[in-house]
Amino acid sequence: MPRISELDSAHWKPAESDLERLLTPCLIVHLDRVRGNIKRILEHLQGDPERWRPHVKTTKIPEVWHELFVAGVRQFKCATTREADVLGATLCSQGVEGGDVLVAYPHVGPALTQLGRIAARHQAVRYSVLCEDASLLDSIPETLGVFIDLNPGMNRTGVPMSDRARVHELASAAGPRLRGLHFYDGHQHEADLEARARAIHTGYDKLLELRESLLEAGGVIPELITSGTPALLQAASYQPFARLEGTLHRVSPGTVVFHDQRSEEENPDLDLLPAATVLTRVVSHPTSDLATCDAGSKAIAAEAGDPVAVILGHPRWEATQPNEEHLPIRVQGELPPRGTALSLVPRHVCPTVNLAERAVLMDGANLIGVVDVAARAHEVLLD
Repeated sequence: MPRISELDSAHWKPAESDLERLLTPCLIVHLDRVRGNIKRILEHLQGDPERWRPHVKTTKIPEVWHELFVAGVRQFKCATTREADVLGATLCSQGVEGGDVLVAYPHVGPALTQLGRIAARHQAVRYSVLCEDASLLDSIPETLGVFIDLNPGMNRTGVPMSDRARVHELASAAGPRLRGLHFYDGHQHEADLEARARAIHTGYDKLLELRESLLEAGGVIPELITSGTPALLQAASYQPFARLEGTLHRVSPGTVVFHDQRSEEENPDLDLLPAATVLTRVVSHPTSDLATCDAGSKAIAAEAGDPVAVILGHPRWEATQPNEEHLPIRVQGELPPRGTALSLVPRHVCPTVNLAERAVLMDGANLIGVVDVAARAHEVLLD
């Protein structure tokens, strides 16, 4: 699979007749690439969609989720109440049986009440939440299942792996509501892939030791969830996960559906193609080697560092630090004329999608419509 820097921009850019209608900056989703990426991830998982619980924080678009449904994926992760509601509504409206949504974020207060109401609205979908403290269980609506949130060293949320007493207490208190263990090892970004695999597999050894201790205490662990994008291949190659009895292991990467530059740098063996790009136009020539385009930090995420994007078809051009509405690009050679359309592959696609209210859908060379990014942003009031 060619690297992003080697790709021909012509295969991602709309036809001239469509460019004449499109205002920029705009998010473009390439459904043919979405399908290709889904197929490739399933190949990494031996063709078994039961092994994948993708996080929809990346995609946020029901028309994209449909492609996952078609591929046989029925279980998902999300972060926000809006994602939970839109995903549940989409599963129900499309008649998808066996829908299962884990809200993989430690919600508290009114957000838990809202999740209970969402579960009541979409009763055909099984909803669960994370919990890290037994004292919080009473605040979780009875309609929601519970996954124990473990802290594998990322130090973002969860029970420290070393605190077995607390894990056992929580498992016991959850009782029949316990769905499994959630182990998000998103901090493993070692550039040396062999060193990364060793570190990740050491974490999985500890996870299985913890699972065994819970089973010996009479517990039941139906599911283990690990692995965002950085640890996907290492999880897929960890043989003990394939030999578990009574417990299903699932990975949970979501970025892979769209792919981005950071994922390619960190995971060169994924063999994916960018499926979400930002269309932009050159608007200014401020210096002899800078062409400024109209996709600033309000159109493309800037929190993951510079460069914020790769310019398709121009591997020697470099995106410099963006302003709100401007992205200066340092150009090697002749400056592109003002009005030139360019396709950007984000460094970090997940928050880039969240910035867009609407997205253009393409399938191959065909522009097939414009849709809402329905699960973006946050709700602010109980409904």
